[in-house]
Amino acid sequence: MMAIAPAYLVGLGGALGAVLRHWVYAHLKREGDPVPRATLTVNVLGSIVLGFVTFSGAGGDVALFVGTGACGAFTTFSSFGFETVDRWSSGEKRAAVLNAGGNLVLSLGGVAVGWLVAGFVV
Repeated sequence: MMAIAPAYLVGLGGALGAVLRHWVYAHLKREGDPVPRATLTVNVLGSIVLGFVTFSGAGGDVALFVGTGACGAFTTFSSFGFETVDRWSSGEKRAAVLNAGGNLVLSLGGVAVGWLVAGFVV
């Protein structure tokens, strides 16, 4: 059996994560949302998956492909940061705080959900 180099695993996972993220944005992004639902969705879903993969004990190739590659490309801290600062600087302070708090609490909650599911499955 031929092993796939770690960089290729991360790259293939990243390609998958980027395509999935684009799909979510194409279906959920709406201008004027106080809390950008597409960014929140990818961050929470990615946190659930990463929590599951990590706490299920998956390591090696699976962790590289799913965790570093797919989840790394699927989730986005930069868009979250930009959208939060953009709302704050345009005077939408309540929306900025909701966005920051929502992403933090729900993404951490997503990791906890992944952890709990891994505990039941493994």
